[in-house]
Amino acid sequence: MMQLYLRQTAAGAEERAAVRLLRRRSLWLIVFGLLHATLLMAGDIVGSYGVVGLLLGWLFLRRSDRTLLVWSAVAAGLTIFFAAEAIGAAVTGDLGAVGNAGAPPTTEVYASGEQNVFAAARTRLETGLFVTFVGGIFSVTAPQFLLGFWAARRRILEEPHDHLRLLRWTAVIGITIGWLGGLPAALAHLGVLDVPPAAVSEEGVLSQLRGLTGIPCGLGYVACLALAAHAMSRRVTESRPVIAIAAVGKRSLPSYLSHSLVFSPLLAAWGLGLLGANLSSATMVLFAVGVWLVVAAGAYALERADRRGPAEVVLRRLIYAPRSKGAAGKQRQGNRGR
Repeated sequence: MMQLYLRQTAAGAEERAAVRLLRRRSLWLIVFGLLHATLLMAGDIVGSYGVVGLLLGWLFLRRSDRTLLVWSAVAAGLTIFFAAEAIGAAVTGDLGAVGNAGAPPTTEVYASGEQNVFAAARTRLETGLFVTFVGGIFSVTAPQFLLGFWAARRRILEEPHDHLRLLRWTAVIGITIGWLGGLPAALAHLGVLDVPPAAVSEEGVLSQLRGLTGIPCGLGYVACLALAAHAMSRRVTESRPVIAIAAVGKRSLPSYLSHSLVFSPLLAAWGLGLLGANLSSATMVLFAVGVWLVVAAGAYALERADRRGPAEVVLRRLIYAPRSKGAAGKQRQGNRGR
């Protein structure tokens, strides 16, 4: 969001016009997200990003760097506050004190276990609405969004050579916190750690700790990738694997949707139902990696042809069309005046 805003203003657009453009983008992301949730995958995140974009664009897009850092600290405090009960239970060792072992399984919430196509779509829409709006509103309290605004202004990822110390500390501390926070849930999943069923439920202690420590871990991964990009030679950056990975990132929306186009019809019960019938954890990993490689190959082909993904083309047309029509109208008025 911040990069798009800065590009628009650098190109001569007024600040208000750039904000309107971002607002239009956020609204269309909500539409895209709800369509994606209804048709394919209830856990869509595009719609919730749209809600986050509307709120943060209104509240923080044009605020000072100091304001962004202060409110990111406030958001971090709120995030810890909301997880305080789970943190307390983990410290005291009462892992079953938080969570509900009787909550519906993920297959029901996301309708992946529903065999009826229309019933599955209805459940996905209901879940998608909750994930989009409730999840989006609560996501605003996550500090990484405001830190992303601040980092974009400072060009930390674009110019990592000027921020190596910050990136190194962020990578080491963030990834360490994330892995330590996720380790108990991983051990419980493997059966190495014996915990009450409530602890690994959606709102359980281990699940909340994994989500809480996942925030600094995500920032650490971003910093680690920036350091890796800085260390790469020109020969490496121009190699096909790196170009393919970059091509996926440049086409993040169509790449994201492509996974659902493959996963949902093949794995869900309303499709071929391969997930529960034929795949173990190991074969699921192999299948997921295989799908990602196919998507990366497609993105690489589009990069070689200098073309955007289809979903991205549609989104850009919807975002920029009103402005183009307005510019054309002004030009026609000018021609009449002349």
